[in-house]
Amino acid sequence: MTSTWQIETFLTIRNGRLHIDGHDAVDLAREYGTPLFVYSESRIRHNIARLKQVGDNVGCGFKLCYAAKAMSTLGVLRAVRDAGCDLEVNSGGELWKALKAGFRGDQLNFNGLSKEAWEIELAIENGVYAIQVDSLYELSLIEETAKRLGKKANVSLRLVPGIESNTHSGLQTAMLTSKFGMMPDEAFGAFAKYKDSEHLNLSGIHLHVGSQNPSPAVYTQAFDEMFGALLRIYRETGIRLQHINLGGGFPVNYLRDGSQADDFPAEQREMFAADFEPAEAMKFAWAEVRKKAEAEDVVDLLEGITLLLEPGRSIIADAAICLTTVRNHKQRPVSNGQRTTDNGQSEELSTVHYPLSTATSSTDRWLLTDAGFNILLSMETYKWYYHLISAERAGEPHETPYKLAGPLCDGGDVYFDIEGEGRLPDHRLLPDNVEPGELLALLNCGAYSLAQASQYNGRFLPPVVLTKADGTAELIRRRDTFEDLIASDL
Repeated sequence: MTSTWQIETFLTIRNGRLHIDGHDAVDLAREYGTPLFVYSESRIRHNIARLKQVGDNVGCGFKLCYAAKAMSTLGVLRAVRDAGCDLEVNSGGELWKALKAGFRGDQLNFNGLSKEAWEIELAIENGVYAIQVDSLYELSLIEETAKRLGKKANVSLRLVPGIESNTHSGLQTAMLTSKFGMMPDEAFGAFAKYKDSEHLNLSGIHLHVGSQNPSPAVYTQAFDEMFGALLRIYRETGIRLQHINLGGGFPVNYLRDGSQADDFPAEQREMFAADFEPAEAMKFAWAEVRKKAEAEDVVDLLEGITLLLEPGRSIIADAAICLTTVRNHKQRPVSNGQRTTDNGQSEELSTVHYPLSTATSSTDRWLLTDAGFNILLSMETYKWYYHLISAERAGEPHETPYKLAGPLCDGGDVYFDIEGEGRLPDHRLLPDNVEPGELLALLNCGAYSLAQASQYNGRFLPPVVLTKADGTAELIRRRDTFEDLIASDL
């Protein structure tokens, strides 16, 4: 029986084991150790090609830029570059890495809201496509820097339009309460003030509706907001914008398997299982905005722009797995939905996610792995869900519930919602009799995992293997050594 998490030619089961692009996950773990991230170049290319279809569905220019913040290891950046995708960066460091990976300045958008002078200088010197401006103060700083350098800076003003979507509160970026961007009236005033500047090319406007948006409707709303701004800027200042940037935020279906979907509250389930075609969403959004452009008799204004998108998660999340080994196991007593506390009293347990009666009548089986929130931070900060399977017994039924936890000295370093607030399953389902030494795989974890990783608890950052389109597997990041733990110490 084919598991629904399988993806033809990419994530498959052969001889009972998990394979990624034809490579045996168990063999990779034996060669490189665990924890180990494995990225697929073919899947990255597939996801980029899927998003490029947006360009076929809109009647204007189109530019796709991968959001490097999701994962910026040089090997991944080169894979993105070779797939014909441009890049969005969020710091001078990411900008430097992008140039190191072979991107030209005109292939880069520079985001961020606390830019330092040296970062602005680096962007201007390299002629980036647009510096996304977060405030009026930053705009003046960019002009001063460009004047000092004797150059002209390409800028795009970021708006905060007050758009809300049903995603995690920490992933909302278009609300008036968020820290990003400037109020629309501020931006319109800036276009009027700086339209004749010798050192600023006011080339576009930008907004971002957040990440993992479960509904395509937010993109129609965002496009409508951008068109209104585009039209107002033209009528008040005479400036014909060169581009509008709708950011990214397209969702990834983290619940492809579906075996634990019922363990989530409805809103969480809607977010984690979100799945729609970006090309169709943008096609509908374009059609709605074109109607307004026709009514205003400014179709030429709309057709004369370039639409920018900056997806990260939807390009890289499902292109990677994290292999982790069970290092320890134990049992804890559970009885009729109650747990015995340290002082001998009984307390009620939350059974919102997974009924304890289906676990065992008396015990919770715990598995302790070598992958914690030091490399999968979202499991703690956002209570994020990554589907878990046995890489060694991928073809066997996954019906036995276990408590899963990582190696860190924090009670929150677990694969479930220890706060009992119903945001993650209480248990993970794996084959029966999982013992120390068994190899497990966390799926869909390519975005915001290693990019946010740390050496917390003195743990080595893991290696990364890229399965190449030519059928080979290449180490693109080595595992840390003891010396790496103190490399910056004096």
